[in-house]
Amino acid sequence: MTDPVLGDLQPSEVRVRFPPSPTGNLHVGNVRSALFNWAFARHHGGTLVLRIEDTDLARNTLEGYRSIIDSLHWLGIDWDEGPEVGGDHGPYRQSERFPIYAEVAQALREEQAAYDCYCTTEEVDARRKASGSKNQGYDGFCRDLDPDRLAVWQAEGRTPVLRFRMPEEPIVFDDLVRGEVTFLPEHVPDFAILRANGDPLYTLVNPLDDAMMGITHVLRGEDLLSSTPRQIPLYRTLQRLGVGNGPPRFGHLPMVMGEGNRKLSKRDPGSGLLDYVDRGFLPEGLLNYLALLGWGIAEDRDVFTMQEMAEAFDIRRVNPSPARFDVKKLEAINSAHMRRISLPDMTERVIPFLVEAELVDEPITSDQRSLLDAAMPLVHERINTLSESVSMLGFLFVDEQAFAVTDEIDDAGRDVVRASYDALADLDDWSTSTIEAALRETLVDGMGLKPRNAFGPVRVAVTGSRISPPLFESLELLGRERSLGRLQAALA
Repeated sequence: MTDPVLGDLQPSEVRVRFPPSPTGNLHVGNVRSALFNWAFARHHGGTLVLRIEDTDLARNTLEGYRSIIDSLHWLGIDWDEGPEVGGDHGPYRQSERFPIYAEVAQALREEQAAYDCYCTTEEVDARRKASGSKNQGYDGFCRDLDPDRLAVWQAEGRTPVLRFRMPEEPIVFDDLVRGEVTFLPEHVPDFAILRANGDPLYTLVNPLDDAMMGITHVLRGEDLLSSTPRQIPLYRTLQRLGVGNGPPRFGHLPMVMGEGNRKLSKRDPGSGLLDYVDRGFLPEGLLNYLALLGWGIAEDRDVFTMQEMAEAFDIRRVNPSPARFDVKKLEAINSAHMRRISLPDMTERVIPFLVEAELVDEPITSDQRSLLDAAMPLVHERINTLSESVSMLGFLFVDEQAFAVTDEIDDAGRDVVRASYDALADLDDWSTSTIEAALRETLVDGMGLKPRNAFGPVRVAVTGSRISPPLFESLELLGRERSLGRLQAALA
Protein backbone atom coordinates (compact mmCIF):
# COMPACT_ATOMS: atom_id res chain seq x y z
CA MET A 1 0.00 0.00 0.00
CA THR A 2 1.35 3.43 -0.97
CA ASP A 3 2.15 5.68 1.99
CA PRO A 4 -0.08 8.82 1.92
CA VAL A 5 2.88 11.07 2.77
CA LEU A 6 5.93 9.30 1.35
CA GLY A 7 4.38 7.62 -1.68
CA ASP A 8 6.87 5.03 -2.93
CA LEU A 9 9.82 6.63 -1.13
CA GLN A 10 11.72 4.99 1.67
CA PRO A 11 11.72 7.20 4.81
CA SER A 12 15.46 7.81 4.51
CA GLU A 13 14.93 9.18 0.97
CA VAL A 14 12.96 12.17 2.30
CA ARG A 15 14.63 15.46 1.36
CA VAL A 16 13.25 18.80 2.55
CA ARG A 17 14.71 22.29 2.48
CA PHE A 18 14.71 25.58 4.34
CA PRO A 19 15.46 28.44 1.90
CA PRO A 20 15.79 31.80 3.73
CA SER A 21 16.87 35.07 2.12
CA PRO A 22 19.72 36.94 3.86
CA THR A 23 17.93 40.27 4.08
CA GLY A 24 17.80 40.68 7.86
CA ASN A 25 16.38 39.27 11.07
CA LEU A 26 14.62 35.90 10.64
CA HIS A 27 10.84 36.21 11.00
CA VAL A 28 9.21 33.89 13.53
CA GLY A 29 7.06 32.52 10.70
CA ASN A 30 10.24 31.52 8.84
CA VAL A 31 11.53 29.88 12.01
CA ARG A 32 8.27 27.90 12.31
CA SER A 33 8.77 26.66 8.72
CA ALA A 34 12.38 25.70 9.48
CA LEU A 35 11.22 23.83 12.57
CA PHE A 36 8.52 21.86 10.76
CA ASN A 37 10.94 20.89 7.99
CA TRP A 38 13.53 19.86 10.57
CA ALA A 39 10.99 17.77 12.49
CA PHE A 40 9.74 16.15 9.27
CA ALA A 41 13.29 15.22 8.21
CA ARG A 42 14.28 13.94 11.64
CA HIS A 43 11.04 11.95 12.05
CA HIS A 44 11.69 10.03 8.83
CA GLY A 45 15.47 9.86 9.09
CA GLY A 46 15.75 11.99 5.94
CA THR A 47 17.78 15.05 4.91
CA LEU A 48 17.30 18.75 5.64
CA VAL A 49 18.94 21.07 3.12
CA LEU A 50 19.75 24.68 3.99
CA ARG A 51 19.70 26.80 0.82
CA ILE A 52 20.40 30.53 0.87
CA GLU A 53 18.15 32.31 -1.64
CA ASP A 54 20.26 35.40 -2.31
CA THR A 55 19.60 36.25 -5.96
CA ASP A 56 18.41 39.73 -4.96
CA LEU A 57 21.94 41.09 -4.79
CA ALA A 58 20.80 44.64 -3.94
CA ARG A 59 19.06 43.58 -0.70
CA ASN A 60 21.24 40.73 0.52
CA THR A 61 23.97 41.40 3.06
CA LEU A 62 26.79 39.44 4.64
CA GLU A 63 25.32 40.39 8.02
CA GLY A 64 21.99 38.88 6.94
CA TYR A 65 23.72 35.65 5.93
CA ARG A 66 25.64 35.42 9.21
CA SER A 67 22.43 36.18 11.10
CA ILE A 68 20.70 33.18 9.48
CA ILE A 69 23.55 30.81 10.32
CA ASP A 70 23.95 32.11 13.88
CA SER A 71 20.19 32.06 14.48
CA LEU A 72 19.82 28.45 13.37
CA HIS A 73 22.78 27.45 15.56
CA TRP A 74 21.18 29.27 18.51
CA LEU A 75 17.88 27.50 17.88
CA GLY A 76 19.55 24.12 17.63
CA ILE A 77 18.14 23.48 14.15
CA ASP A 78 20.89 21.56 12.38
CA TRP A 79 21.02 20.82 8.64
CA ASP A 80 22.51 17.91 6.72
CA GLU A 81 23.48 19.74 3.52
CA GLY A 82 24.19 23.38 2.91
CA PRO A 83 26.58 26.18 3.88
CA GLU A 84 29.25 25.20 6.41
CA VAL A 85 28.27 21.53 5.96
CA GLY A 86 28.65 20.84 2.24
CA GLY A 87 26.97 18.11 0.24
CA ASP A 88 26.62 16.67 -3.23
CA HIS A 89 24.16 19.26 -4.57
CA GLY A 90 26.02 22.52 -4.06
CA PRO A 91 26.61 25.36 -4.32
CA TYR A 92 23.96 26.06 -1.70
CA ARG A 93 23.95 29.84 -2.16
CA GLN A 94 21.91 30.87 -5.18
CA SER A 95 24.24 33.79 -5.93
CA GLU A 96 26.83 31.13 -6.85
CA ARG A 97 24.46 29.29 -9.23
CA PHE A 98 23.77 31.99 -11.86
CA PRO A 99 25.48 30.05 -14.71
CA ILE A 100 23.20 27.09 -13.96
CA TYR A 101 20.09 29.27 -14.16
CA ALA A 102 21.20 30.84 -17.43
CA GLU A 103 21.82 27.42 -19.01
CA VAL A 104 18.45 26.01 -17.95
CA ALA A 105 16.62 29.19 -19.01
CA GLN A 106 18.13 28.86 -22.49
CA ALA A 107 17.06 25.21 -22.62
CA LEU A 108 13.50 26.22 -21.73
CA ARG A 109 13.58 28.86 -24.47
CA GLU A 110 14.85 26.36 -27.06
CA GLU A 111 12.18 23.85 -26.08
CA GLN A 112 9.58 26.62 -26.48
CA ALA A 113 8.55 26.00 -22.88
CA ALA A 114 9.39 29.67 -22.34
CA TYR A 115 9.32 32.69 -24.66
CA ASP A 116 10.66 36.22 -24.83
CA CYS A 117 8.15 38.89 -23.88
CA TYR A 118 8.72 42.51 -24.94
CA CYS A 119 5.51 44.02 -23.53
CA THR A 120 5.70 46.93 -21.15
CA THR A 121 3.52 47.06 -18.06
CA GLU A 122 1.65 50.00 -19.56
CA GLU A 123 0.84 48.06 -22.73
CA VAL A 124 -0.46 45.09 -20.75
CA ASP A 125 -2.63 47.40 -18.62
CA ALA A 126 -3.97 49.20 -21.72
CA ARG A 127 -4.97 45.91 -23.40
CA ARG A 128 -6.64 44.71 -20.23
CA LYS A 129 -8.60 47.95 -19.92
CA ALA A 130 -9.62 47.86 -23.58
CA SER A 131 -10.86 44.29 -23.33
CA GLY A 132 -12.63 44.81 -19.99
CA SER A 133 -10.82 41.81 -18.57
CA LYS A 134 -10.66 41.48 -14.79
CA ASN A 135 -7.67 39.14 -15.01
CA GLN A 136 -4.70 40.91 -13.42
CA GLY A 137 -2.08 38.63 -14.95
CA TYR A 138 -0.28 38.66 -18.25
CA ASP A 139 -2.50 38.14 -21.34
CA GLY A 140 -0.09 35.98 -23.39
CA PHE A 141 0.36 38.63 -26.11
CA CYS A 142 3.93 37.56 -26.93
CA ARG A 143 3.27 33.81 -26.93
CA ASP A 144 3.14 33.79 -30.73
CA LEU A 145 4.50 37.23 -31.55
CA ASP A 146 4.15 38.60 -35.08
CA PRO A 147 7.65 38.82 -36.66
CA ASP A 148 7.04 42.36 -37.92
CA ARG A 149 6.10 43.63 -34.46
CA LEU A 150 9.08 41.76 -33.01
CA ALA A 151 11.38 43.55 -35.47
CA VAL A 152 9.93 46.93 -34.49
CA TRP A 153 10.38 46.32 -30.79
CA GLN A 154 13.91 45.05 -31.25
CA ALA A 155 14.71 48.13 -33.35
CA GLU A 156 13.45 50.24 -30.45
CA GLY A 157 16.05 48.56 -28.27
CA ARG A 158 13.57 46.74 -26.08
CA THR A 159 15.00 43.92 -23.99
CA PRO A 160 12.63 41.05 -23.19
CA VAL A 161 11.80 39.18 -20.03
CA LEU A 162 11.55 35.41 -20.36
CA ARG A 163 8.10 33.98 -19.58
CA PHE A 164 7.18 30.40 -18.83
CA ARG A 165 4.40 29.02 -21.03
CA MET A 166 1.66 27.74 -18.72
CA PRO A 167 -0.55 24.79 -19.72
CA GLU A 168 -4.20 25.48 -20.48
CA GLU A 169 -5.70 22.88 -18.14
CA PRO A 170 -6.40 23.15 -14.41
CA ILE A 171 -3.58 22.53 -11.93
CA VAL A 172 -4.64 20.00 -9.30
CA PHE A 173 -2.49 18.74 -6.44
CA ASP A 174 -2.95 16.98 -3.10
CA ASP A 175 -1.69 19.25 -0.33
CA LEU A 176 -0.48 17.35 2.74
CA VAL A 177 -2.16 19.92 5.01
CA ARG A 178 -5.13 21.18 2.97
CA GLY A 179 -6.13 18.19 0.86
CA GLU A 180 -6.94 18.55 -2.84
CA VAL A 181 -6.33 22.05 -4.24
CA THR A 182 -7.35 23.20 -7.74
CA PHE A 183 -6.29 26.29 -9.70
CA LEU A 184 -8.01 27.14 -12.98
CA PRO A 185 -5.77 28.20 -15.90
CA GLU A 186 -7.31 31.67 -16.17
CA HIS A 187 -6.03 32.37 -12.66
CA VAL A 188 -2.45 31.29 -13.40
CA PRO A 189 -1.15 33.25 -16.43
CA ASP A 190 2.30 32.96 -18.01
CA PHE A 191 4.89 34.33 -15.60
CA ALA A 192 8.37 35.81 -15.92
CA ILE A 193 11.37 33.67 -14.97
CA LEU A 194 14.17 36.02 -16.15
CA ARG A 195 14.35 39.80 -15.82
CA ALA A 196 15.11 41.94 -18.86
CA ASN A 197 18.74 42.17 -17.69
CA GLY A 198 18.97 38.38 -17.60
CA ASP A 199 18.88 37.99 -13.82
CA PRO A 200 16.86 34.96 -12.70
CA LEU A 201 13.69 35.36 -10.65
CA TYR A 202 12.40 33.36 -7.68
CA THR A 203 9.85 31.77 -10.00
CA LEU A 204 12.69 29.95 -11.79
CA VAL A 205 15.41 29.43 -9.22
CA ASN A 206 13.25 28.07 -6.40
CA PRO A 207 11.71 25.12 -8.28
CA LEU A 208 14.87 24.57 -10.34
CA ASP A 209 17.01 24.21 -7.23
CA ASP A 210 14.38 21.94 -5.67
CA ALA A 211 14.57 19.73 -8.75
CA MET A 212 18.37 19.68 -8.90
CA MET A 213 18.71 19.05 -5.16
CA GLY A 214 16.22 16.17 -5.18
CA ILE A 215 13.72 17.80 -2.82
CA THR A 216 10.85 15.38 -2.20
CA HIS A 217 8.62 17.48 0.08
CA VAL A 218 8.08 21.24 0.33
CA LEU A 219 6.65 22.44 3.64
CA ARG A 220 6.14 26.20 3.62
CA GLY A 221 3.76 28.96 4.64
CA GLU A 222 0.28 29.38 3.22
CA ASP A 223 1.33 32.75 1.76
CA LEU A 224 3.27 30.79 -0.90
CA LEU A 225 0.30 28.62 -1.89
CA SER A 226 -0.35 30.81 -4.95
CA SER A 227 3.17 30.00 -6.21
CA THR A 228 2.47 26.28 -6.33
CA PRO A 229 0.29 26.12 -9.51
CA ARG A 230 3.01 28.01 -11.39
CA GLN A 231 5.78 25.79 -10.10
CA ILE A 232 4.18 22.39 -10.70
CA PRO A 233 4.20 22.72 -14.53
CA LEU A 234 7.79 23.99 -14.35
CA TYR A 235 8.84 20.95 -12.30
CA ARG A 236 7.24 18.73 -14.96
CA THR A 237 8.95 20.56 -17.79
CA LEU A 238 12.31 20.34 -16.04
CA GLN A 239 11.75 16.60 -15.60
CA ARG A 240 11.23 16.28 -19.37
CA LEU A 241 14.55 18.08 -19.81
CA GLY A 242 16.23 15.54 -17.53
CA VAL A 243 16.31 17.76 -14.43
CA GLY A 244 14.73 16.32 -11.28
CA ASN A 245 11.94 13.82 -10.74
CA GLY A 246 8.91 16.02 -11.14
CA PRO A 247 6.92 17.97 -8.55
CA PRO A 248 7.58 17.32 -4.86
CA ARG A 249 4.75 16.83 -2.39
CA PHE A 250 3.52 20.11 -0.92
CA GLY A 251 2.26 20.99 2.53
CA HIS A 252 1.24 24.60 3.16
CA LEU A 253 1.41 25.57 6.81
CA PRO A 254 -1.23 27.80 8.43
CA MET A 255 -0.73 31.55 8.46
CA VAL A 256 0.72 33.08 11.62
CA MET A 257 -1.55 35.94 12.66
CA GLY A 258 -0.71 38.96 14.80
CA GLU A 259 -2.76 41.68 16.43
CA GLY A 260 -6.06 42.53 14.77
CA ASN A 261 -6.28 39.03 13.28
CA ARG A 262 -4.01 39.96 10.39
CA LYS A 263 -0.90 38.26 9.08
CA LEU A 264 2.14 38.80 11.29
CA SER A 265 4.48 40.82 9.08
CA LYS A 266 8.17 41.64 9.39
CA ARG A 267 7.24 45.18 10.36
CA ASP A 268 5.18 44.10 13.37
CA PRO A 269 6.82 44.42 16.81
CA GLY A 270 7.84 41.03 18.13
CA SER A 271 7.93 39.36 14.71
CA GLY A 272 11.72 39.00 14.54
CA LEU A 273 13.64 36.13 16.10
CA LEU A 274 16.38 38.37 17.52
CA ASP A 275 13.79 40.20 19.63
CA TYR A 276 13.30 37.00 21.62
CA VAL A 277 17.01 36.21 21.75
CA ASP A 278 17.67 39.67 23.24
CA ARG A 279 14.82 39.27 25.73
CA GLY A 280 16.33 36.06 27.03
CA PHE A 281 13.85 33.47 25.81
CA LEU A 282 15.18 29.93 25.62
CA PRO A 283 15.44 28.36 22.17
CA GLU A 284 13.68 25.31 23.64
CA GLY A 285 10.77 27.45 24.80
CA LEU A 286 10.47 29.45 21.59
CA LEU A 287 10.56 26.37 19.35
CA ASN A 288 8.08 24.54 21.58
CA TYR A 289 5.66 27.46 21.25
CA LEU A 290 6.14 27.81 17.48
CA ALA A 291 5.40 24.10 17.11
CA LEU A 292 2.01 24.76 18.67
CA LEU A 293 1.15 27.21 15.87
CA GLY A 294 -0.61 24.58 13.81
CA TRP A 295 0.46 21.33 15.46
CA GLY A 296 0.29 19.63 18.83
CA ILE A 297 1.92 16.60 20.38
CA ALA A 298 -1.23 15.64 22.33
CA GLU A 299 -4.59 17.11 23.31
CA ASP A 300 -3.61 17.57 26.95
CA ARG A 301 0.06 18.49 26.58
CA ASP A 302 1.71 21.76 25.55
CA VAL A 303 5.28 21.40 26.84
CA PHE A 304 7.70 19.06 25.09
CA THR A 305 11.26 18.86 23.79
CA MET A 306 12.25 19.11 20.15
CA GLN A 307 13.37 15.50 20.20
CA GLU A 308 9.89 14.51 21.38
CA MET A 309 8.40 16.62 18.60
CA ALA A 310 10.55 14.92 15.97
CA GLU A 311 9.54 11.48 17.21
CA ALA A 312 5.81 12.32 17.13
CA PHE A 313 5.63 14.67 14.12
CA ASP A 314 3.00 13.88 11.48
CA ILE A 315 2.45 16.52 8.79
CA ARG A 316 -1.13 15.30 8.30
CA ARG A 317 -1.97 16.48 11.84
CA VAL A 318 -1.13 20.09 11.05
CA ASN A 319 -4.23 22.25 11.35
CA PRO A 320 -4.78 24.40 8.22
CA SER A 321 -6.59 27.15 10.17
CA PRO A 322 -4.67 30.37 10.89
CA ALA A 323 -2.71 30.36 14.14
CA ARG A 324 -2.50 33.47 16.34
CA PHE A 325 0.88 34.44 17.80
CA ASP A 326 0.18 34.93 21.52
CA VAL A 327 3.12 36.39 23.46
CA LYS A 328 1.50 35.50 26.81
CA LYS A 329 1.30 31.86 25.78
CA LEU A 330 4.91 32.00 24.60
CA GLU A 331 5.97 33.39 27.97
CA ALA A 332 4.14 30.58 29.77
CA ILE A 333 5.77 27.91 27.61
CA ASN A 334 9.19 29.51 28.06
CA SER A 335 8.69 29.69 31.81
CA ALA A 336 7.97 25.96 31.88
CA HIS A 337 11.24 25.27 30.07
CA MET A 338 13.11 27.60 32.46
CA ARG A 339 12.00 25.29 35.27
CA ARG A 340 13.26 22.27 33.35
CA ILE A 341 16.86 23.33 32.79
CA SER A 342 19.43 22.59 35.47
CA LEU A 343 20.85 25.22 37.78
CA PRO A 344 24.39 24.99 36.31
CA ASP A 345 22.97 25.28 32.79
CA MET A 346 20.89 28.34 33.68
CA THR A 347 23.89 29.94 35.36
CA GLU A 348 25.93 29.62 32.17
CA ARG A 349 23.10 31.03 30.09
CA VAL A 350 22.60 34.17 32.18
CA ILE A 351 26.28 35.17 32.11
CA PRO A 352 26.08 36.82 28.63
CA PHE A 353 23.19 38.99 29.84
CA LEU A 354 25.13 40.08 32.90
CA VAL A 355 28.13 40.81 30.68
CA GLU A 356 25.97 42.84 28.29
CA ALA A 357 24.66 44.87 31.24
CA GLU A 358 28.28 45.43 32.36
CA LEU A 359 27.59 43.82 35.70
CA VAL A 360 30.32 41.19 35.33
CA ASP A 361 33.52 41.08 33.34
CA GLU A 362 34.16 39.21 30.12
CA PRO A 363 35.40 36.66 30.96
CA ILE A 364 33.71 36.55 34.35
CA THR A 365 36.16 36.68 37.28
CA SER A 366 36.42 33.93 39.87
CA ASP A 367 34.96 36.19 42.59
CA GLN A 368 32.04 37.17 40.36
CA ARG A 369 31.49 33.54 39.45
CA SER A 370 31.44 32.49 43.10
CA LEU A 371 28.88 35.18 43.90
CA LEU A 372 26.75 34.20 40.90
CA ASP A 373 26.86 30.51 41.85
CA ALA A 374 25.63 31.41 45.32
CA ALA A 375 22.91 33.74 44.03
CA MET A 376 21.42 31.63 41.23
CA PRO A 377 19.60 29.18 43.52
CA LEU A 378 17.67 32.19 44.87
CA VAL A 379 16.25 33.11 41.44
CA HIS A 380 16.20 29.77 39.62
CA GLU A 381 12.46 29.38 40.20
CA ARG A 382 11.65 33.09 40.00
CA ILE A 383 12.81 34.32 36.60
CA ASN A 384 10.88 33.56 33.42
CA THR A 385 13.45 34.78 30.90
CA LEU A 386 17.23 34.89 31.10
CA SER A 387 17.27 38.68 30.79
CA GLU A 388 15.35 38.99 34.08
CA SER A 389 18.57 37.91 35.81
CA VAL A 390 19.87 41.45 35.24
CA SER A 391 17.15 43.13 37.28
CA MET A 392 17.00 40.36 39.87
CA LEU A 393 20.74 40.00 40.51
CA GLY A 394 22.14 43.34 39.41
CA PHE A 395 22.19 44.75 42.95
CA LEU A 396 24.81 42.17 43.91
CA PHE A 397 27.26 43.13 41.18
CA VAL A 398 26.75 46.85 40.60
CA ASP A 399 29.33 49.31 41.89
CA GLU A 400 28.14 51.18 44.96
CA GLN A 401 28.55 54.49 43.13
CA ALA A 402 26.16 53.28 40.44
CA PHE A 403 23.64 51.62 42.76
CA ALA A 404 20.22 53.25 42.51
CA VAL A 405 16.95 52.80 44.37
CA THR A 406 14.07 52.67 41.90
CA ASP A 407 11.20 52.37 44.39
CA GLU A 408 10.37 55.05 46.96
CA ILE A 409 10.76 54.70 50.71
CA ASP A 410 8.33 56.88 52.68
CA ASP A 411 8.79 58.29 56.19
CA ALA A 412 7.40 55.16 57.84
CA GLY A 413 9.70 53.07 55.68
CA ARG A 414 12.71 55.12 56.77
CA ASP A 415 11.81 54.39 60.38
CA VAL A 416 11.92 50.69 59.49
CA VAL A 417 15.25 51.10 57.72
CA ARG A 418 16.72 52.96 60.72
CA ALA A 419 15.61 50.22 63.10
CA SER A 420 16.97 47.57 60.75
CA TYR A 421 20.34 49.28 60.60
CA ASP A 422 20.55 49.41 64.37
CA ALA A 423 19.57 45.74 64.65
CA LEU A 424 22.07 44.54 62.03
CA ALA A 425 25.00 46.76 62.93
CA ASP A 426 25.63 44.82 66.16
CA LEU A 427 25.60 41.35 64.59
CA ASP A 428 28.78 39.32 64.97
CA ASP A 429 27.59 36.51 62.68
CA TRP A 430 26.56 37.74 59.23
CA SER A 431 24.53 34.76 58.08
CA THR A 432 21.04 34.28 56.73
CA SER A 433 19.67 32.79 59.95
CA THR A 434 21.05 35.47 62.28
CA ILE A 435 20.01 38.27 59.90
CA GLU A 436 16.48 36.90 59.75
CA ALA A 437 16.28 36.47 63.51
CA ALA A 438 17.50 40.00 64.19
CA LEU A 439 15.09 41.63 61.73
CA ARG A 440 12.09 39.62 62.85
CA GLU A 441 12.77 40.36 66.49
CA THR A 442 13.17 44.09 65.83
CA LEU A 443 10.56 44.76 63.16
CA VAL A 444 7.86 42.12 63.65
CA ASP A 445 8.05 41.44 67.37
CA GLY A 446 9.39 44.79 68.53
CA MET A 447 7.57 47.23 66.23
CA GLY A 448 4.52 45.03 65.66
CA LEU A 449 4.75 45.24 61.87
CA LYS A 450 3.39 42.71 59.43
CA PRO A 451 6.21 41.03 57.46
CA ARG A 452 5.33 42.84 54.21
CA ASN A 453 5.52 46.26 55.89
CA ALA A 454 8.53 45.22 57.92
CA PHE A 455 10.77 43.84 55.19
CA GLY A 456 9.62 45.81 52.14
CA PRO A 457 11.54 49.03 52.93
CA VAL A 458 14.66 47.02 53.82
CA ARG A 459 14.40 45.16 50.52
CA VAL A 460 14.16 48.42 48.58
CA ALA A 461 17.08 49.95 50.48
CA VAL A 462 19.51 47.10 49.80
CA THR A 463 18.35 45.80 46.38
CA GLY A 464 16.82 48.95 44.90
CA SER A 465 13.45 47.33 44.20
CA ARG A 466 10.50 45.66 45.87
CA ILE A 467 11.05 42.66 43.58
CA SER A 468 14.21 40.76 44.42
CA PRO A 469 15.54 37.41 45.58
CA PRO A 470 14.74 36.38 49.20
CA LEU A 471 15.77 39.23 51.49
CA PHE A 472 17.79 37.51 54.19
CA GLU A 473 19.84 35.47 51.74
CA SER A 474 20.38 38.61 49.65
CA LEU A 475 21.74 40.47 52.67
CA GLU A 476 24.17 37.65 53.40
CA LEU A 477 25.42 37.58 49.81
CA LEU A 478 25.67 41.36 49.65
CA GLY A 479 27.86 41.34 52.75
CA ARG A 480 27.90 43.28 55.99
CA GLU A 481 29.70 46.42 54.79
CA ARG A 482 27.69 46.92 51.62
CA SER A 483 24.37 46.09 53.29
CA LEU A 484 24.88 48.56 56.15
CA GLY A 485 26.16 51.17 53.70
CA ARG A 486 23.00 50.94 51.62
CA LEU A 487 20.77 51.15 54.68
CA GLN A 488 22.62 54.32 55.72
CA ALA A 489 22.32 55.75 52.20
CA ALA A 490 18.57 55.14 52.23
CA LEU A 491 18.29 57.14 55.44
CA ALA A 492 20.23 60.02 53.87
